[in-house]
Amino acid sequence: MPEQAHHIASTFEELFRDNYAKLCHFAMQFLKDNDAAKDVVQEVFVTYWNMDKNLAPNASATNAFLYSSVKNACLNKLRRQKLEQGFLNDQDADPVEDAIVLNSMIRSEVMAELHKVITTLPDNCQKIFRMGYLEGLKNPQIASELGISVNTVKTQKKRGLQLLKVRLNPDFFAILSLFLLK
Repeated sequence: MPEQAHHIASTFEELFRDNYAKLCHFAMQFLKDNDAAKDVVQEVFVTYWNMDKNLAPNASATNAFLYSSVKNACLNKLRRQKLEQGFLNDQDADPVEDAIVLNSMIRSEVMAELHKVITTLPDNCQKIFRMGYLEGLKNPQIASELGISVNTVKTQKKRGLQLLKVRLNPDFFAILSLFLLK
């Protein structure tokens, strides 16, 4: 029995490690409050931990449960806040809200995958890629800040995109292109 408990704990730890950041990012898009987002995600993991371990759902079902639970917890929190302020709106979610939720889930997954793959880039390439695509700095700003030429910045950004294209799942890269190159 202790062996089984140890296996469950290590599996849970891995699940937490792999999903915590992206679920926080997802919750943040609803709540616009980093601490509240972290609280919601931690509560969802506690709920998951307390579930019947004999269910042993597959990874896809677990992922769906986590996202659904975080979404519902965020919406409940927002409803409670509205209620406290006296502005409760009883309307059901509309298709636009559902589309926003789906877009938030996709963006969270893609950004988590992107951050994981960026860490595999060479250091200079990684730094320039982050500054240009994630922080939104222009090439001359990056060149000035790092003391390099604008052409070097362009070359490193192009190299970073080429490496990401090779290292990322093609579906993720296609979606990522929409986020980065807009």
